Amino acid sequence: MKVDHLQRLPAMEAAKKIIKKFFPDCNGAILAGSVVRRQESPTSDLDIVVFDQKLPASYRESFEELGWPVELFCHNLESYQAFLKSDCERARPCLPRMIAEGIVLKDKGILDDIKQEAKTLLHAGPEKWDVSTIKLKRYFLTDVLDDFIGTTNRSEGVFIAGTLAELAAEFVLRTNNRWIGSSKWIHRSLVEFDVDFAGAFTEAFDLFYTTNDKSKVIHIVEEILEPQGGRFFAGFSLGKGSSDN
Repeated sequence: MKVDHLQRLPAMEAAKKIIKKFFPDCNGAILAGSVVRRQESPTSDLDIVVFDQKLPASYRESFEELGWPVELFCHNLESYQAFLKSDCERARPCLPRMIAEGIVLKDKGILDDIKQEAKTLLHAGPEKWDVSTIKLKRYFLTDVLDDFIGTTNRSEGVFIAGTLAELAAEFVLRTNNRWIGSSKWIHRSLVEFDVDFAGAFTEAFDLFYTTNDKSKVIHIVEEILEPQGGRFFAGFSLGKGSSDN
């Protein structure tokens, strides 16, 4: 993406101009993302959530404007609720977080209620895993951990470790009734859960990637599994009627 970072306007100013240009009659708009969390980098974009009752349906659009890459998340005053629900069901509250944390760019009296709705969902946390889901996740996490321990192929190990990190992060977060994420949000979600644990988790995988030492990864994954019964292989079944675990 080729964007002139030197000539672009400050984020808030640019976002307001974009709303005025493209959505002058919208009911409300919010600026979200890294620029409002003070985590802006040279590759940051403007995440803007727009509410416009005239829109027939929700849509997402990306473009460049005023020296910024822009991502629009556009909704009418009803369609956004399906996205809030979907995000919460996936335990990845992208839209609830954007709405709750975002800075108001424009408001015709609708955003207080919408922001409160998003904050309530975030505070409630994701739906708790039931016993059968925990057993299923234990099994798959155990399986990947065994693959990681057993492989002597460095190239395969690199990719197994990536899968293991995602599954382990998901497991520790969901069994503690916390939201999860993908990519950079895996680490951010771990930090929100426990900053010391996030540091140890990252250090363990960094040690493997830099020195091929698996010991800390194995230890931390086993620690993650332990409160839920530890490794799980023998006795697992799936699709066997009433005897399923």
